[in-house]
Amino acid sequence: MTRRSLSKRAAVVAGTAVLTLGTIGTVAATAGPQHRDPQPGKAQVAGLFDTWNKALQTGDPKKVADLYASDAVLLPTVSNKIRTDRAGIVDYFEHFLQNKPVGVKVETIVNVLDKNSAIDTGVYAFTLTDPTTGAKSTVKARYTYEYEKRNGKWLIVNHHSSKMPEG
Repeated sequence: MTRRSLSKRAAVVAGTAVLTLGTIGTVAATAGPQHRDPQPGKAQVAGLFDTWNKALQTGDPKKVADLYASDAVLLPTVSNKIRTDRAGIVDYFEHFLQNKPVGVKVETIVNVLDKNSAIDTGVYAFTLTDPTTGAKSTVKARYTYEYEKRNGKWLIVNHHSSKMPEG
C-alpha cells in the first residue's frame, strides 16, 4: 500500500469516527433528562383531585367516569356496592351527583411510587344539597385514590371512600 492510499484510508477512518461520535452524542443528548418522562411531583398528584372535583361540578356522571381506568375499582362512600366497571361507576355517580357534591380536601398525603403511579390518601369533606328540600349538609370521609398514567393520561385505578365513623 502506498503512503497516499494509507493517508486516504486514515482520513476515511478518522472521518467515520468523528461522524460516529457525533451521532452518539446526538442520541445521548436526545435521550437526556429533558426528554424522559419525569416523575410527577406531589402537588401534581394532589391536583388530580381538583380535576375530579371539577368533573363532579358538571353534573355529568360520564365525565366523572372518564377519569377512571376501564378496569378501575370504586368503593364509594354512599353505596354498599363495589363498582368494577364503567357502567357501575357511571351508575354510582348518576345517584351521587343528584346531591350536587362539592369536595374539599381536609388532609392529604401523597406517595409518588414511580413516574406512572401514585397514591393520594387522606380526608375530604363534601357539601351536599338535598335535591328535594335544598338543605345543605357536610359529610367528612376518608379517601384513597390510586392513580396510574396510561397512554399519557393520569387515571384513577382504585378509589376508596368511607364516611368518618365519628361524624
